[in-house]
Amino acid sequence: MLKFLLLIITSQLILFAYSDYDLDGVEDANDRCPNTPFTELVDTYGCTISSTKSLHNFDFIYGISYTDSDYSGENTKTTSHNFQFDYYYKNFSLELSTGYFDSSSVSYNDNGNDDSFVGVYYQFVPLKNLKIKTGIGFIIPTFDSDLDNNNIDNTAIFSMSYGIKDLNLFVGYNFTKVNDDNINTTELIVNYQDTHSYSLGVGFYPMQEVYFSTSYFISDSVYSTDEKVQTISAYAFYSISPNWFTTLSYANGLSDSANDNYMSLRVGYNF
Repeated sequence: MLKFLLLIITSQLILFAYSDYDLDGVEDANDRCPNTPFTELVDTYGCTISSTKSLHNFDFIYGISYTDSDYSGENTKTTSHNFQFDYYYKNFSLELSTGYFDSSSVSYNDNGNDDSFVGVYYQFVPLKNLKIKTGIGFIIPTFDSDLDNNNIDNTAIFSMSYGIKDLNLFVGYNFTKVNDDNINTTELIVNYQDTHSYSLGVGFYPMQEVYFSTSYFISDSVYSTDEKVQTISAYAFYSISPNWFTTLSYANGLSDSANDNYMSLRVGYNF
C-alpha cells in the first residue's frame, strides 16, 4: 500500500514538473525555440524542421477612407470604399484592388468607380534583417473621366526595409509610365507626364501585435504643369487575432498639389 501511494505521488510530481507551453512535444526546460506555431514539425530541441502550413495564403481587406482637398479655392470632400485581395506563395505575391468613391463640393457632386490595380511582387532577404521587394503593376482605368486618361498605366515598384531590434528603416521608389493622351483644344490643355515617387520612413514594434510608422513621400504630379506632391503620414497596424488585422493611417499634404488631409481605416482577414 505504501509503495502504491509513493508511486501515485511520484507520478503526480512528474506531471506537475513537466511543462510544454507551445505543445510541440519538447519540454520547456529543453526547448531552444519557444512559442513554435502548432503547425510546425520540430527537432529534439524544439526548433522547426518543416511546416504543415500551406504555402498558399490569402487575405481580403476592406477599407474606408476620407479625403479633404482644396483646389482653386474650392473645398472637396471624398469618401472611398476600397477592396483588396492578396495571394501569397513563398516569396511571390499578387495584389488586386479596386474601389468606389463619392465626392462633393459646393459646385458639383460625383461618384463612381476608382481606378483598379493589379500588381505582382517578389520579396527576398539578401542579408540578415534586410528585406527587398520588387514588383510591377498595371493601373486599369475603371474610373470614368472626361480628361481622356482612360489608358492602362504601368508601374515599377522597389522597396527596402532594414530591421534593428524593434525598429525598422524603409525606403521606396515607384516609377509610373503614364499612357494617357494629352488634351490640346481651344477650351482645355492638359499634358500628362511619367512620374517618379520616393518615400522614406521609420517604424517600430512596441509589442508583437502592434506596429507604428511615420514616413515622408514626394512624387511628380501626373500633370506636367503641377508642382510635386509632398505628404507626411502616420500608420498603425494591429493584429487582432491570428487571422484578423486592422490598419489606421493619416496623411497631411505639404504641397498645394497634395490632398490637405487623408484618413483611412482598413480591416483584413488572412488565411
